[in-house]
Order: sequence, then C-alpha cells, then structure tokens
Amino acid sequence: MNGIDYFSAFLIGLAGGVHCVGMCGGIVAALRMASPKHQSAFPYALSYNLGRIVSYTLAGMLAGALGVFASDILPVAKYLLSLLSGVMLLLLACYLGRWWTGLTNIERLGSELFKYVQPLSKRFIPFKSPLSALPYGFIWGWLPCGLVYSTLTWSLASGSATKGGMIMLFFGLGTLPTLLAASASAQWLITGFQNRYVRQLIAIIMAIYAISLIYRAII
Repeated sequence: MNGIDYFSAFLIGLAGGVHCVGMCGGIVAALRMASPKHQSAFPYALSYNLGRIVSYTLAGMLAGALGVFASDILPVAKYLLSLLSGVMLLLLACYLGRWWTGLTNIERLGSELFKYVQPLSKRFIPFKSPLSALPYGFIWGWLPCGLVYSTLTWSLASGSATKGGMIMLFFGLGTLPTLLAASASAQWLITGFQNRYVRQLIAIIMAIYAISLIYRAII
C-alpha cells in the first residue's frame, strides 16, 4: 500500500462525487434549512462533510482490522480479499464510466440497518453552530452506498487498520469538492465532473489499476 493507492482512492471519490450529490442531494437541501438564517451555509456544509469523512475513515479502519483478523485465522484469506477488492474496483470503474450500473443494487444491503440509525441524526437539527453539524454528518456517513461499499473491500485487503482508514480518508476527501459545490450551488463544478470524457478517463485509469490488483492476487 503506497501513495499511488491513496491517490487512486482519491480519484474514486472525485469521480463518484456526482453520484454522492444524487444520493445526498436531499441532505444538502436539509443542511440549508437546518442552518441559521442570514448565515453562510458553507461552515455547516464543511462540518457536515468532515463528519461524513470521519465515518468513512472509521469504517475503513474496522474493515482493515477485520481483514487482518481473517488473514491470521486463514492465511489464504489475504489473497481472496485482494482478489475481491480488485474485482469490486473493476466493477466500480465500470459504474463510474457508466458502462454498468448494477453496483447500486449493493446499496440495498445496508438499507434495513440504516433505518434504525438515521433517526439519531434528528437530535442535532436545527444546527446551533457549525460544530453541531459534525455528528449529523457522521451519522449520515453510514448511508447505504454501493460506491462506499466497493471501496471498503479495498480496505479489507489493505493489511492493517491504519491503511484501511487511510484509503477511506482519501476516498472521502475526493468526494468533498462536488458535495461542497452542491452546497454552494456551484453548478459549473458539478457539470465538470459529470462530463462523460472526464468520468470515463478516470474509469479507464481505475480499471487498469483494478486489473493490476487482480493480477497480483492471482500470481
């Protein structure tokens, strides 16, 4: 696991940011309503997104630790997890390039559990300060998302809790520009990431990287 892996995770988040806007668009609107009137919504949006990224990082650490535990019990699990992460990243590349959209079906896996978690967020709104948006974002960071689940399989195969957390941290940072742009109504930036050629270029890079992971897991 090196800087290239973290940069790749950042690219996944960057390319998938438009998907995040689609998933979290209602939340972005709710953020504006929950923020005090006559104040800029940006500090609240930033705090919310930082909370979301913290939840991603924690999930990555848990996944990394679980992967280490599984590998200690069953050594072959290390190679199986590496293979799984490569396959999931390849499917993710196909999703980002809009060549295959079946990844959204994975989101149903966590929808039942999230129904019990989501009501906890209501106690933090309306926001009294930007800091109060942080736990709100932390809770909504567990929203079922095929994009997040796919990247988490990479954390599973990372070899440590720290590396697993770093993967999800950089993934979360990659999603930040588009979601902040949505909060600021910066449509020009969102449109830029929606560009077919931009998305497909990143998807091709990710597909090549995923194939290299699969190759390393097999040999």
